[in-house]
Amino acid sequence: MAYLTLFLTAFAAATLLPAYSELLLGTLASQGLPLFWLWFWATLGNTLGSVVNGVIGRQVDRFKHKRWFPVSELQLHKARNRFNRYGQWSLLLGWLPIVGDPLTLVGGIMRVPWLNFVILVGIGKGVRYAFVLWVVLEATGFGSPASSP
Repeated sequence: MAYLTLFLTAFAAATLLPAYSELLLGTLASQGLPLFWLWFWATLGNTLGSVVNGVIGRQVDRFKHKRWFPVSELQLHKARNRFNRYGQWSLLLGWLPIVGDPLTLVGGIMRVPWLNFVILVGIGKGVRYAFVLWVVLEATGFGSPASSP
């Protein structure tokens, strides 16, 4: 059940929903659950949440002329220009707070090929969760030689 909760929290955190998967990941890691599986499920959930952003981004052109649409044509144009400046490699930064979720949305708008999208976003998310686990292990001393019996 812990892995499912982590997966769902990480998934939600990658969308525009408010969720903090790092906190749950750190808590579960400090409880001694296997680190690989914690890393795996957090990375998978967060990457798939970003894929949802990409799918939504691919639908933007259908709705951008609707009155209720929250982004102006000028804002879309600026986002496309910024993305084109750095290219699909910028998806490696999809893990960043505040800008990461919109970045994956723009990746969808720009129709980055799915394989490239998933690989680049997955690498970024995986590295971030590995770093979070490392910080938790360093802070708690869990897994260090000094903590062994």
